Parts: sequence; structure tokens; C-alpha cells
Amino acid sequence: MTLRGHVLPWTAYPGTMVASFTIYALLHAQSVPVMVSAYIAVVFCAAAVTLLEFVIPYDRTWQPDRGDVKSDLLFMVTVQMALPPLLGLLVADSLVRYLAAREWPITLWPEQLPLAVQVALMLLIAEFFRYWLHIAAHNTKLLWRFHAVHHSPHKLYWLNVGRFHPLEKAVQYMLDMLPFILMGVTQPVIALYFVFYAVNGFFQHSNVDARYGVLNYVVSGAELHRWHHSKLIEESNRNYGNNLIVWDLLFGSWFLPKDRRVGDLGLINRNYPLDFASQMKTPFISGLDKESSSDS
Repeated sequence: MTLRGHVLPWTAYPGTMVASFTIYALLHAQSVPVMVSAYIAVVFCAAAVTLLEFVIPYDRTWQPDRGDVKSDLLFMVTVQMALPPLLGLLVADSLVRYLAAREWPITLWPEQLPLAVQVALMLLIAEFFRYWLHIAAHNTKLLWRFHAVHHSPHKLYWLNVGRFHPLEKAVQYMLDMLPFILMGVTQPVIALYFVFYAVNGFFQHSNVDARYGVLNYVVSGAELHRWHHSKLIEESNRNYGNNLIVWDLLFGSWFLPKDRRVGDLGLINRNYPLDFASQMKTPFISGLDKESSSDS
């Protein structure tokens, strides 16, 4: 048994997750601000997943080129890093002040529960609403035109987890963060949710040959999510979970073939533009996500 061939695939995900939470806890214990601790833990995870993609890749043909990295870095910085704080400032803070002025009971969240229970509860609730939003994004023409941006890459690696059109990201924010802010979820809960969200998301989209075993019935990981990015609609319309897979199990959309690897990824239109500037406009071009290469 070799470390690279047998041990790392099974320990990569849980080991990195534990290490990231440990880094967060150690920094927080040294009075480092909560969100700073969370961001440092997430940066550690990004570095670890980048290394693992070279050490135990799932598919060597998925290694990104310079154009992929440039576009996905722009998505990560603008849509994942800059947009949520902006939405928080413009929407969440304004709503909290508005409701507080009208004596809205901001503290609706059960903050008396243990911290781990609060994080688990936030995950379950947020995942329920994101699950149905995700299904709607695949089955509603208008929503799909925006969601197609996320499904456009022909390869998966951790950085393209952030490839979302900003308008779709704003809708997601309204479901998986804003309601909890309005209910008075405390910053430590949000920070721990953020760490799990980021670590799981990086692995979910990674080109790491990670094995999940029984965790495939708990989290939405790489082994499941690759099928969600299949070019074949009957395969991509499965495994909708964002962080957890429990709602897919409950509602019958869980999918994990044991006898084959995933085939081509991406959209039917193999000429769908992949650069950042073009994808800001593609949702407004009717039918572009449906065209075949011969039609383009």
C-alpha cells in the first residue's frame, strides 16, 4: 500500500477538512478575529487542494491552461469574494437596520444551542432551499441561461467552483445567507459555515481523485458532483446538493454509477464562450446554451 495510491485518496477530504477547522480554532483561540481566522483556514485549504490536484489527479486532461485560470480567477475574485460583502452592505445591513427601527425581533435564531448544532441546522435549512433553487435552475429556461455559466467548463478543478454569473450569485445569497442574517445568526456560526462551505466546495469541483465512501451519503463531494457536470442531461440533472447530499437522497436525485467514469463535461454547445467578459453576456443570448457545435 502506498501513501499516494491508497491512503491519500481516502484521507484527502476528511484530513483537509479537519486541518482547516483546526487552523480556524487555533487562530480564534489566539483572539484573531472570527472572519480573519476563517479566511486563513480557507486559504490553507485552497493551497492543499492545489497540491493534491498535482499529486493525485482524477483526470490529467482536466489540468487548466492559462486562459482557464485567468477567467476563473476573475470569477472567484469578483463573484465569490467581492460580491457577497457588497450584498451584505447594500442589502443585509440595510434590512437589519430597517427591521430594527420597526422593532422586528432580530434574534429569532436559537443561539442557545451548542455551536456545532447551530452550524448543522444552518446547513440543513440552507441546503433545503438551495436544493429546490438548483432544480429550478436546471428546469426553468430563464434561470438555466444564467446557471449555464456554471456548467460551461469542459473540465473541473477547484478554482472554477466560483464560476457563477453575478445575478445568479445574488439570488443564491438571498437564500443561503440573508435569511440567517435577518434571524440573528451570530458571526461564529457564519464563520464555521463559511469554512465548511469553502472546503467542501473546493473539493467538490477539484481534479483530485478523492474517495468518499460512506460520506457520499452525507456530503455533496467530488465523486457525486462530477456527474452533475456531465454533458448528458440525464446525468447532470442529478446530485443537486450544494454542500450536503441528504435532500437528494430523500427526494430521489442521488446518482453515483459504480462501473464507469464520468464522460464529457459542459454544455451541448461546445463553442459556448468560456471567458469572463463573454459570460457576463451569454445569459442574455437566447438559445446559446442549447446550440450544438454544428449550429454555432
